[in-house]
Amino acid sequence: MTDSAGENKIDQAASGLNKNVFKDFALEDLVHSKLESFIDQIKGYEMNDLYPIVLERVERPLIQLVLKKTRGNQVRAAQILGINRNTLRKKINQLKIKIKKPFIEE
Repeated sequence: MTDSAGENKIDQAASGLNKNVFKDFALEDLVHSKLESFIDQIKGYEMNDLYPIVLERVERPLIQLVLKKTRGNQVRAAQILGINRNTLRKKINQLKIKIKKPFIEE
């Protein structure tokens, strides 16, 4: 899939034109498999804050990738993510995502 095809699918999903656009992606299966492996690795360790750790590990690359696809356009990235631009800006700061136009740090 080319970047433009991927961007078109993201644009469709973000605009609500095709709510089933992610139906074909096995994202949930992939996440399930990775989480299962991660949880197996942490057996024996006392863990009281797994939820925020997992969310941060997923949220950071998601935001980075969307910013990369939008060439750092935070307004467009926020639309694609379905969040307010101020919320996106807050998350960028919290997750210490560096924005260097035209590239986003990975």
